[in-house]
Amino acid sequence: KGWKADTRGNLIFRRTARNFNPDCARAGKICIAEVEEIVEPGQLDPDEVHLPGIFVHRLIKGPKYEKRIEKRTVFNPDAENRGLNPARERIIKRAAKEFKDGMYCNLGIGLPTMASNYIPAGVQIEMQSENGLLGFGPYPTDDMVDADIINAGKETVTTIPSSSTFSSSDSFAMIRGAHVDLTVLGALQVAQNGDLANWIIPGKMVKGMGGAMDLVSSGTRVVVTMEHTAKGGAHKLLKSCNLPLTGKGVVDRVITEMGVFDFNDGKMTLIEISDEVSLEELRAATGAEFTVSADLRPMQQ
Repeated sequence: KGWKADTRGNLIFRRTARNFNPDCARAGKICIAEVEEIVEPGQLDPDEVHLPGIFVHRLIKGPKYEKRIEKRTVFNPDAENRGLNPARERIIKRAAKEFKDGMYCNLGIGLPTMASNYIPAGVQIEMQSENGLLGFGPYPTDDMVDADIINAGKETVTTIPSSSTFSSSDSFAMIRGAHVDLTVLGALQVAQNGDLANWIIPGKMVKGMGGAMDLVSSGTRVVVTMEHTAKGGAHKLLKSCNLPLTGKGVVDRVITEMGVFDFNDGKMTLIEISDEVSLEELRAATGAEFTVSADLRPMQQ
């Protein structure tokens, strides 16, 4: 799907709707493009064409052009952080301390994205999304929802004055080229040597790994935010992961409601502990072996 085309097949995509579309068109033997508008040659600025007509074989402009929104997400100040228990809020506030002024960051859905609500004063970051958006703002109000402005989690978002949009291949060039400074994401399991499992539980439906494997293997700093244990108290910090891995030895730091762990040279070290738990309680909730830093301090908030 495109936004506008001329009768020679030159295409323009709008906002994040570009994603993998140009790459798929270039790779295919036949490309059929559905667009909102078709104009005569000369009406598109050559510098604004995202996909030259040589790659396009058919154009369709139907009577009804449908734009589906998979996750219509809107900003509601009355519901902001509603239902957020103190443990999860502790994780989010601590994760926000990882942001440094000028960073380019990729934040996973859920707790990582919520940490952006607590960015310290005087710190400005640019958030990067794998689907082709650099620099995005909060969820839109109901009247500002735009189906062509979404993040990698399919949620509707907003742009900011410094935003830019591009194809997914450009986005992954940023990631694989180590231009992203910080990746914050969730996890199902983390091993004491820094192995990460966060994309699938065997037997359960999953759409795909997304950008997680590329992000954690790119050399960016990787911070995991997660609740310390799973339902029923099952360990998530383990001696070794028993779920399919996203990356080996890729985790730099884990932040839970109980504490903060660093990973260096295949070893796990507790560097901060929550005032809400004792060291004995934390050890009992952890299935991994770790050392305690000589400079252990209370968990920052």
